[in-house]
Amino acid sequence: MSVSRRKFLSASAAAGLIVPVGGLLAAPATAVPATPGLIRARPTLSHGVASGDPRTDGALIWARSDTPARMIVETSLFENFAFARRFTGPLLTPATDGTGRVRVTGHPAGATIHYRVTLVSDRGTRSQPLTGTFRTAPLLPGAVKLNWSGDVVGQGWGINEAIGGLHGFSTLADRNADLFIHSGDTVYADGPLKESVTLDDGRVWRNVVTEAKSDVAQTLDQYRGNHSYNMTDRNYRRFAASTTQLVQWDDHETFNNWFPGEIVANPAYTQEKRADVLSARALQAFHEWQPVSRVDAVDGRVYRKVSYGPLLDIFVLDMRSYKDSNSNARKQSGHILGARQARWLVDGLNSSRAVWKIVANDLPLGIVVPDTTYGDTDGIEAVAQGDNSKPLGRETELAQILSRTKRVRNVVWLTADVHYTAANRYDPSRAAFTDFHPFWEFVSGPLHAGAFPAGKLDGTFGIDQVFVHAPTTANVSPITTEFQHFGEVRIDGLGGTFTVDLCDTSGKVLHRTVIPREL
Repeated sequence: MSVSRRKFLSASAAAGLIVPVGGLLAAPATAVPATPGLIRARPTLSHGVASGDPRTDGALIWARSDTPARMIVETSLFENFAFARRFTGPLLTPATDGTGRVRVTGHPAGATIHYRVTLVSDRGTRSQPLTGTFRTAPLLPGAVKLNWSGDVVGQGWGINEAIGGLHGFSTLADRNADLFIHSGDTVYADGPLKESVTLDDGRVWRNVVTEAKSDVAQTLDQYRGNHSYNMTDRNYRRFAASTTQLVQWDDHETFNNWFPGEIVANPAYTQEKRADVLSARALQAFHEWQPVSRVDAVDGRVYRKVSYGPLLDIFVLDMRSYKDSNSNARKQSGHILGARQARWLVDGLNSSRAVWKIVANDLPLGIVVPDTTYGDTDGIEAVAQGDNSKPLGRETELAQILSRTKRVRNVVWLTADVHYTAANRYDPSRAAFTDFHPFWEFVSGPLHAGAFPAGKLDGTFGIDQVFVHAPTTANVSPITTEFQHFGEVRIDGLGGTFTVDLCDTSGKVLHRTVIPREL
């Protein structure tokens, strides 16, 4: 590629704009305490509401207040909130950037639950309520529908009101899915926005720009501001209120291609260059602003299993926090999950009683994603190291996982990251490493970012790219939906088939794969 997606960072322009939200004004990125002596009429739910990580009896509900206030959640089986149940949540304060969450429980399995969030200040004033819905995980077999994608507000393409903002989220909201897996790069904290970008055809793209999006994120408040920015978009808020999310992170929540122990080379980082410090700030902001709970994560960070009834288990990976250096990827061994997470995945797949098992991997397996940040020609960002031979580097860890789970059937991997969509089939009959059972990996994205040409494939695990949809030039803007993508999975009511549609963000189906259940 003549232009690297992972090195493309647009120059900054500081200009703060506030986006109208349903007749109210979205608050700044950081909650501001009430001024002494000033009586506020009422607190405001500044960035909508969201739900995540469902269970058979409930889900996690997220909200943000523009001033210190108590979060109150009511739930009901009925849209008019008849027979509502009440949950008292945390006090939302600047300590968490005004954000908070509460897990609601005690609901019937396999049901659509209506929820209503209200804020109550210490003066007793109440916010206007906001409502949403989520679906509890089922106990009995039944049809399951989920979407997935990743890569939001990358490569300089922010909220452009002239094209309707982040309109892909509106399409997702209309899909009425049970779940949405956000495959990472939920924000581009290393991607400042310009007020305007001139396209190749002469048209001008105009971004909404905030202070936090005018420079690379280095402070905690800047990382918070990147999440805040995306959630000022009306499409994003409508989607978040109606679709339960399973969110994972990748690199751009911190900075491009980072790995533990790295010292960032980008000269824009003038305040802090240690990846471990920056990623700790990024992880705090991620947990504050996304509907995820550290309690549900195995290690208190990101990776976790979500059971969605007898037909589906979802294993959400963290391929960022425990990876080794991107340099010298062709060494004899390496790791991207780390020993503990790899063992957790192997044990989880082997013990799963669900018919279908989804592994949500934030980096692809057989697509070569190079990293030449430090001039290392062997630098690799993902798993595949590109020589079609026996496993080397991080491939050795994947080989062990595949070998130790080869008796497990009906495993499908879902990923994003590379900014195009593809259907990849892995088969030992055409692989250099053969000790595994064939499986599919599907790629989707970007949801709202620059689109890029398809990457090189590595034959170590016998990848066959059955379908790909990608531009031929780098960093194609999301001014049209043509190369913006999401995927949709449908499991039939008895679990007999697993259907995957690869779509553009208008909802057009580009390719369909129907996978029959293996016994």
